[in-house]
Amino acid sequence: MNPLLRRVLAGTAAVLVLATAGWATGRDGTGQHHDRQGHQAHAYTFSRTQAAAIAAQAAAPVRGSEFRAECFSSHRRGDDPIVFPGQAGRSHIHEFYGNRTADASSTLDSLAAGTTNCTPQVDLSSYWTPTLYQNGAPVAPERVTVYYQGITDHTRAVAHPRGLRYVVGNALATSPDQNPAARWSCVGRPESSRDFITCPPGTKLENYLDFPTCWDGRNLDSANHRDHMAYAVGQSCPASHPVVVPRLELLITWPVNGGGLTLAGTRNGANVTNAPGYTFHGDFFNAWNQAELERRVRDCVVAGYICGTDGRPIQQ
Repeated sequence: MNPLLRRVLAGTAAVLVLATAGWATGRDGTGQHHDRQGHQAHAYTFSRTQAAAIAAQAAAPVRGSEFRAECFSSHRRGDDPIVFPGQAGRSHIHEFYGNRTADASSTLDSLAAGTTNCTPQVDLSSYWTPTLYQNGAPVAPERVTVYYQGITDHTRAVAHPRGLRYVVGNALATSPDQNPAARWSCVGRPESSRDFITCPPGTKLENYLDFPTCWDGRNLDSANHRDHMAYAVGQSCPASHPVVVPRLELLITWPVNGGGLTLAGTRNGANVTNAPGYTFHGDFFNAWNQAELERRVRDCVVAGYICGTDGRPIQQ
């Protein structure tokens, strides 16, 4: 499908989500976080302000300001180098995209020395999400498109710093309204849901996962792997997170339709493979060639062009 048409359908789907979903609650305008150990590090409660900002951002029209990478699943393992660094097998099962070397012990140096299945090859980043299962069998995505988009004040956007890493979504959500960052849909259809959607024959399951666009300008990580990032409210980043970065959006497509869908996840402190669809989440560990990333942000996002995987304008 034409990428622009797909984005239009995604925007329509997001509007439907806004019309039907509730908001996650919080006491103020910043995401609430309590110190947790072990698997509880995957939990996060979005404030009402941030939940509304995420949903509004998902419904925002395409601004003609983006570049992308096309990636595939590289491997599957129970590792999470952000949440459980150095603890191989501690995490629930993740599907890793891009850098072929990613594991529990990954660092910026190890990723930079690795190889990738992404196009372009200068993107050595690692992206990962929970593995999808259908009727108990793991299913690898057919493709993963990583969009870098000028959704927030694109003329001020700067490249993500090398080594930046963060987590989005809510792996321990207990209802769909607790995870506004992810939405499920079917290729070519406008309907979407925060929980699994049953795609009819002839379509394929897909998920859009939206990352924040505001960085605090100092930290490459934080204790809960989130607090150094924030979602913009409208076109404004909060004063605590003044640096605008392109929005990452993962568009993941699986070669499945129908029911019997579950996710790898954590329930009651144990790793499982039957977590619900509204627990979808994702991680990003930036290992781009920095000069190339900066060029693409400047020539595509800031300049207001839609660029291909080569970082050259294909549409204004």
